[in-house]
Order: sequence, then C-alpha cells, then structure tokens
Amino acid sequence: MMTNCIYLDYNASTPVDPAVREAMLPYLGEFYGNASSSHPLGRSMKEAVDKARRQVAELLGASSDEIVFTSGGTESNNFVIKGVADAFKKRGRHIIISAVEHPAVTEPCKHLEQDGFEISRIGVDAYGRIDPHDVAGEVRPDTILISVMHANNEVGTLQPIAEISEIARVGGVLFHTDAAQSCGKVETQVDKLGVDFLSIAGHKLYAPQGIGALYIKRGVKLTSLLQGSGHESGRRAGTEAVAAIVGLGAAAELAARSSKGPHMIKLRDRLHAGLRKHFGEDVLLL
Repeated sequence: MMTNCIYLDYNASTPVDPAVREAMLPYLGEFYGNASSSHPLGRSMKEAVDKARRQVAELLGASSDEIVFTSGGTESNNFVIKGVADAFKKRGRHIIISAVEHPAVTEPCKHLEQDGFEISRIGVDAYGRIDPHDVAGEVRPDTILISVMHANNEVGTLQPIAEISEIARVGGVLFHTDAAQSCGKVETQVDKLGVDFLSIAGHKLYAPQGIGALYIKRGVKLTSLLQGSGHESGRRAGTEAVAAIVGLGAAAELAARSSKGPHMIKLRDRLHAGLRKHFGEDVLLL
C-alpha cells in the first residue's frame, strides 16, 4: 500500500532510521534483563542505557546526569510544567507560555488553572514569532516558569529562545523549551539556548515512537511526575524501556554527526523559490 507513497508528514513522525533499528535489535532479543538488576545481564542493560544517555547529552551539549529518559515529548512537557508548579507553588503561581504552544504544554497549563495557577499566553506576529519584549512585560515577582517552544510544529517558526532565556535569568524565572520539532534538525545546545529544561521526542528524529528525554539543568529541583522505585536517579519511576532508549541514543548520535543542515537549507530555498514562482511574491519564508 505504501510503495508509491511520498511521505511528507515528518513533523508528525519520522520513520525509524535503519542504523537506529539495527542498534535496537539486540535489546529486543538476546538482551532482555532489567537495567536495575545487579546480575550480568542487568548490568549489560544498564551500560546500554548509560551509553544512550551520553549520546543524548552530547547532542545537547549537556552532562549525562542532566538527561532523564521519558516516554516522549508529552511526558517531558508535563513533567516540567507540573513538576515546577508543585515544587515552586509557595513562591508563586504564575506561568508564561506562548499562544502557539503544543497541546502537551497548553493542556497541563489548563489543568493548573483549575488549581488556582495563572497562565499568561503571549501572542505572536504574522510569522508565528513571539516578541521577547512581550514576555518581559508579563514577568512578575510570582512568575515561576516560562515555557516557549523552540520550533513550531505547524509553520516551522524558530522562536528567539536565547533572548527569552536572558529575560528569564534576569527575572529569576525557570525557563523551558519544547524542542521536539527542532532537536536533530537545528542546533539545540542548551548552553547557547540558555534553558533550564528542554524536551525531546524521539520519533521526531528517527528514533521509535514512545521514547523521549528531558534535559534538567544540574541543580534544578522539580517534583517527579511518576512515583515508584528510584529509576533515572529517582527522577522518573518505571523500568527503563532499554530498546527504545538505545534507539534514541543512536538517533541522537546520528543527528550530532549529521552534515545535512546545508542540504536541508538548499531544499527549503528551492521549495520556496518554486512556490513564489507559482503563487507570487507574497509567499512567506519562515
């Protein structure tokens, strides 16, 4: 059925890269232990998880202990928003987001509103871009979190994350970015972005569905979303999905080594030129 299909829905989900699939296969067969077990098979699984953590950290320019594996971007976003809200509610109950965030951000914010939190939603311009000055104008003494996506999942607009991070830093506010659409496509080095939290969805960068990661800046504490045994250094309970984690690690390494950026820009500009030729000069390049 898919033989003649031209798949253009990569923002929704990418196929699993053959190299990623190859890396995962041993952990769907011969390696099957629990990564928390102390026997040799368990230790082998833990070594695989540790390697994947290093691979993701390298892609983000982070330290391995700043990476927490999750089930995907939605869980990562919920982890940050609800975790910060619970951990810092005595300091304040005000959160700032953009008006074009993914439902994985807007829905938990709506949930928090029912518990007495106040959410400021900042509008965007004709290009879908937020103005950092608008963010600065909403920061208050009781603001505990700013969450602005890095790249929009519908129109592709890149937000001025580094500029907003400076506003957050000056205001003493924690800053999160949903990088599900940008990670593996454009630079997502956390030190350059200046974020405290960054969410990744594996299936947006050639890893399998159902796996993701959250960067948590060293020293920042937030309430865990899931309670249970002490997995992920006590930050995310639940037996690790080792095969999927290995896949995310392999995909992160591929992205870190990729030289496709200039080629993607060339293809984008070619598409834009063709659209303008056909539809006129009013076609926007975002």
